[in-house]
Amino acid sequence: MNVVRNAAIFPSPINILLSAVSALILVLAFPDSDLWFLAWVALVPLFIAITRENSALFPAFLLGWIWGVVFFFGTCSWLTFAPSHYGGVPSVIANLLVLGACAIAAIFTGLFAIVFANIFKRFRRSAYLAAPFVWVAFEFLRFGITGNNWNAIGYSQAYVHQIIFPAGFGGVFAVGFFVVSSNSIVSFITTAKNRRSLIVSTLGLIGWLGVYFCAGIFISKEEKAKVAPVAAIVAIQPNVAMIGLNDEKRSAELDEHLQQAKSALSIAFERFGKEIPVTVIFPESPMNFMYERDAGFRQFTREFTSQNNVSLLFNSAEPDETNDGYFNSAVMINSRGEKIAQYDKIHLLPFGEFVPLPDPLSKLVPAMVGNFRHGSEYDLLSFGSANAGVMICFESHFPELSREYVRRGADALIEMTNDGYLGPTPVLRQHLANAIFRAVETNRPVLRVTNVGITAYINEHGAVLDAAESYTEATRVWSISKSDGDQTIYVRYGEWFAWLCSLLTIALLFWSLVGRRRD
Repeated sequence: MNVVRNAAIFPSPINILLSAVSALILVLAFPDSDLWFLAWVALVPLFIAITRENSALFPAFLLGWIWGVVFFFGTCSWLTFAPSHYGGVPSVIANLLVLGACAIAAIFTGLFAIVFANIFKRFRRSAYLAAPFVWVAFEFLRFGITGNNWNAIGYSQAYVHQIIFPAGFGGVFAVGFFVVSSNSIVSFITTAKNRRSLIVSTLGLIGWLGVYFCAGIFISKEEKAKVAPVAAIVAIQPNVAMIGLNDEKRSAELDEHLQQAKSALSIAFERFGKEIPVTVIFPESPMNFMYERDAGFRQFTREFTSQNNVSLLFNSAEPDETNDGYFNSAVMINSRGEKIAQYDKIHLLPFGEFVPLPDPLSKLVPAMVGNFRHGSEYDLLSFGSANAGVMICFESHFPELSREYVRRGADALIEMTNDGYLGPTPVLRQHLANAIFRAVETNRPVLRVTNVGITAYINEHGAVLDAAESYTEATRVWSISKSDGDQTIYVRYGEWFAWLCSLLTIALLFWSLVGRRRD
């Protein structure tokens, strides 16, 4: 039974505890704990805590906000690693800064709680069934306003590829919707008023989960007709150290890149012969290549590609010819040593690669890596007769980029990233989770090439294959094939599902407010 309190200014201690426990349970569903199944019940204590406050709005907001602070700090405390280890920021200050960012992000879960409390005030227990729509709406709002949706609840399921198939229809928000639905039904069951309601609700939950999981297993086992590879890829994971990279060490690292590549090329030629083109990919790393401004590196690429009859794709700081500054780019050199393609990173890391403040404030705040210009072109790169789009670093977090690539004809997606600045922390697998969803959303493989890990091939169902161990030198040899050209519902229509949930949330809120006035 639901126990409600008279309206109060602040939530009760027991409800605060329920909120915090709910957040901690969900933290365990994410890497590196990976207890993914907990996400399907983690929100139940939060929902119950909000309804126990008798729909009082400010207590509801505080409960949602407390939940958000605990959850975001619990899953993103790795953000303190870079400023503490490389920026000389005292650990206490670094933690306070991250806590402040978490407090801002938690506003959105606080707003969710207010809207949910309003709907509960009008519809009582039935409001639990509206919670998934409201939850998705505010995750979508967080993404729209902040440009960040890191660790949305759907990402907790990334490593169980058999059950993330809804991403092909509605993205990570659709998967999150089903996870929150389970929490809603469990909440509905725990507040059942009689035995019959309890039995019917429980049987409904079991049946719903059974159908969902069986559908996921069936879909994940579907195999496309095998298509002959049209290009081979040699992925280099060099494990370059984040600091202490002077000219001498940089030269030594470049030689090591070369040796790794040559060793892997022998495997590629043995596996595929010399009938299909081969491309070697260097990841984003502290090597800080500057192709246009570094004659020595241009000579290196020319000799390497022509002598080995391969193409080379690497990350480079390239000058903006129309403005003073640089792009964070992916540059491709063909087997004759000629530059044939360049993609300029569109989604830059705030305060890392640019300062999201107006002039002159932006000039007073230094970016951690450097101030880059935003790219604007969705350039596709050719690999034999296939095309691929490139995602640099955390661009794998932005589904609209991979969507646009596939809309323009991409047969595969390539991610080049370096998470080394964030240390051996859960960010490695949290970042990989983003790439997994981009594969399922687009029905295209993602070839992930990293500096310190996790280098891996992700197939169209989201299965992580041939993953390299983190913080080790490694090479991988993969292939790219032509896709069948089909586009998923998500590629065609984007965030239609999140918009639908948002519109339904507005309608439910309006209905609850108007209904109460009439009553």
